[in-house]
Amino acid sequence: LEYEAYDRMAVSEMQKIVDDAHRRWQILRCVVIHRTGLLRIGEMAVLIGVSTPHRADAFEATRYIIDTIKQTVPIWKKEIFT
Repeated sequence: LEYEAYDRMAVSEMQKIVDDAHRRWQILRCVVIHRTGLLRIGEMAVLIGVSTPHRADAFEATRYIIDTIKQTVPIWKKEIFT
């Protein structure tokens, strides 16, 4: 798999998503990393870490962040087959 992004816009859009998640849930800490470039099958492409006072809120915020990233952030996945 190869991921390409318009870096400046992708980072800006991800920050907007995280800011929105902070407004929706009582997030204490949040980190979002989306790798670009060539990745081998099984390698991690996205890491999202969210801490909240209540576990259910952390799960909901994480789901919201990943779903919104997939819908709105300008990152493209290219699948390479042999």
